[in-house]
Amino acid sequence: MTYLLLGIPFLAVTLTVTLLSATRPHFGRRMAASAGAALVLIALTAVFDNVMIAAGLFTYPEEHLIGVRIGLAPIEDFMYPLCAGFLVPAVFALTRGSRA
Repeated sequence: MTYLLLGIPFLAVTLTVTLLSATRPHFGRRMAASAGAALVLIALTAVFDNVMIAAGLFTYPEEHLIGVRIGLAPIEDFMYPLCAGFLVPAVFALTRGSRA
């Protein structure tokens, strides 16, 4: 199984929950903030994953990767910060009730 296949359920849950939160107030503002947060998380992932891989702290078996990399970091590593940037605000919007 590849890391991409492992990440697809996370992407699906993120998309579903984000779309469900579209009925909550300020969806557009939240999406803009989520995109900004996701970009920051992706940039941090790019920097720190590359440093940790270069330092030899961990490696990825090539047979589990699709082969696209940003520096030393496989592209699959960037699914999780993308999901976090959108999923956390969407869950918060859905669980905070009518307090807008």
